[in-house]
Amino acid sequence: MTKFTKDHEYITADGTVGITPYAQEQLGDIVYVELPKVGQKLKAGDEAAVVESVKAASEIYSPVSGTVTAVNDALSGEPGLINTSPETDGWIFKLDLDDAGELDGLMDAAAYAELTK
Repeated sequence: MTKFTKDHEYITADGTVGITPYAQEQLGDIVYVELPKVGQKLKAGDEAAVVESVKAASEIYSPVSGTVTAVNDALSGEPGLINTSPETDGWIFKLDLDDAGELDGLMDAAAYAELTK
C-alpha cells in the first residue's frame, strides 16, 4: 500500500518516503539532495528534505507525522538514483509514524493518477 500527497511525495506502508516518478520527471536531472537527520521529529507538512535539480530546488514535505528512523545515504553520492528508480533505490527517508490514521488522509494510486493526468 502506497499513499501519495498533492506535493508528489509517496509513503509506503513501512514509512518509506520519496518523490513520485511524475515529480522526478518534472524536476529533471537531480544533482543534490539535502537529507533530514535521523531522530528528527516531523509533523505532517513539515519540510523534511530538499532536492535540487538542474532546473530548480524543491522542498520535500513529510506526508505524515513521525520520527525519521533512516535516510538514504546513497543519495549523497548518487542523487540521480531518484531519477532512475524513485520508488526503489531513490527513496529519501523512513519515518516511524506517530499515527497511522494520518495515512487515510492521503491519496491512493487511483486518486494520484487523476491528479497527474
